[in-house]
Amino acid sequence: MNGKAILENVRRYRAIASLYRQTAAFRPHQRMSLLEQARDWEERALAELEAHFGASESKANSLPAWMVPTAGRPMLNAA
Repeated sequence: MNGKAILENVRRYRAIASLYRQTAAFRPHQRMSLLEQARDWEERALAELEAHFGASESKANSLPAWMVPTAGRPMLNAA
């Protein structure tokens, strides 16, 4: 599967998760169930990304410099 298809799947999964969260706001009796389903869709999106970038990483053998986490640097406040 190519990168565009992966990102489209991730976009769809996150949109579905968002709909579950929005529905949870208006259905208090089903809130926990809906939020669990939203979390499941978010996990599915993350799994898709991890699978794609894990395969890409094994090919490239390293991450681009802009993707390397920098734990020592504090986040800057947005203006």
